[in-house]
Amino acid sequence: MPAEIEGLVEECGVFGVWGHSDASQITYYGLHSLQHRGQEGTGIVVTDGSKLKGAKREGLVTEVFTADSMKDLTGNAAIGHVTTAAGYENIQPLLFHSQSGSMALCHNGSLINGRALRHQLEGQGSIFQTSSDTEILAHLIRRGGFSSLKDRVKYALSMLKGAYAFLIMTETELIVALDPNGMKPLSLGKIGDAYVVASETCAFDIIGAKFVRDILPGELLVIDNNGLQSEMFSVASNKAMCTMEYIYFSRPDSNINGVNVHSARKRLGKQLALEVPIEADVVTGVPDSSISVAIGYAEATGIPYEMGLIKNRYVGRTFIKPSQALRDQGVKMKLSPVRGVVEGKRVIMVDDSIVRGTTSKRIVNLLKEAGATEVHVVISSPPIKNPCFYGIDMSTTEELIGANYSVEEIREMIGADSLTFLSVEGMVEAIGRKEDDESRGQCLACFTGKYPTEINPILTGEKIPTV
Repeated sequence: MPAEIEGLVEECGVFGVWGHSDASQITYYGLHSLQHRGQEGTGIVVTDGSKLKGAKREGLVTEVFTADSMKDLTGNAAIGHVTTAAGYENIQPLLFHSQSGSMALCHNGSLINGRALRHQLEGQGSIFQTSSDTEILAHLIRRGGFSSLKDRVKYALSMLKGAYAFLIMTETELIVALDPNGMKPLSLGKIGDAYVVASETCAFDIIGAKFVRDILPGELLVIDNNGLQSEMFSVASNKAMCTMEYIYFSRPDSNINGVNVHSARKRLGKQLALEVPIEADVVTGVPDSSISVAIGYAEATGIPYEMGLIKNRYVGRTFIKPSQALRDQGVKMKLSPVRGVVEGKRVIMVDDSIVRGTTSKRIVNLLKEAGATEVHVVISSPPIKNPCFYGIDMSTTEELIGANYSVEEIREMIGADSLTFLSVEGMVEAIGRKEDDESRGQCLACFTGKYPTEINPILTGEKIPTV
């Protein structure tokens, strides 16, 4: 919930299918299950083997894709995208036409050297139509001096630095690529003889697809009517899945590198209970990502779990908040305390993170206004002290309360009776990535300042913390 209100958002989610007669319908359902990864816009591009056709618009999947808007999206392969990016031009998949054929591509992640590459390409004559990093890959592919698309893609990927999961589709093939550090989740499945690819495995469940495996860091897949081919376009090193995928972004029913998200969050709650013994009457979680954590905390402590906060699911996603009073009202519209649960009680409020602190303060106030005698805030992650350059909207140190204030100062600012964050070691242990997992590394940069890739301050415009 803090992520929704305070601006901590994942860039997007991707979905692709090859070899299914109802490709656009399959993609619609896949995108619907990934809607939590982006609510500002969505798009689908399909191919019937001879041409690419697409539709995209600002809005939710159910708003954009109606029976009328999808009637021309016929074909046996498709890629789709949900995004938080503003502006029609930035909604993906991006679709390009040329004399040699058409190409569509979509992307989850962020390029550290995107600004530098854009400047270089513009100097060489490229004209960009969007502000998205995704378009950079299209220009690099077009400039690659190789005969096959696969080789041009490999050349283009060799110039990218950062986190990315790309889907690239032409009339005759679908190419899938994951960055060498494997920072973004990306999985392969099958539905009948058709291949499907998605940011999260929850998308497979809704369409009845069978999970095959996770895409490996540095892996390139080429899927066409002859089947699937795999090769490594880069040596996988310093593997580092984004830890926030487990803590906040992914749906509880998804599995990421063999770890179920709901189970991981319950373990985070149990680890919090070990590290933070608090006397209280009731445990409640801030919907939605913290509910699993709160259940784990309650199970470990024996303190009853109760639904002390209710989320209103019918608030418009573009609610305008021009004044402080309306911003406070916006939180009340999204969350309501259950007075009968919290009144006269010492409440443990479990949340996933604190970014800027404003939302935490408002939620604590809501609980106390509803009669809670004490509100103890426990967070299932360490303090966020460092910016993210890999696709989370958290790019400057100045906006992070954990980078500028002590835990006690933050406690006073949000009005809690106590405030405790989970330790880095406890968080890593609780998430429970398997030691024999080829992708077991985690990105902890926003907590520790240790980035899995080289970060050039000139490229990011941010002063990088010294560790």
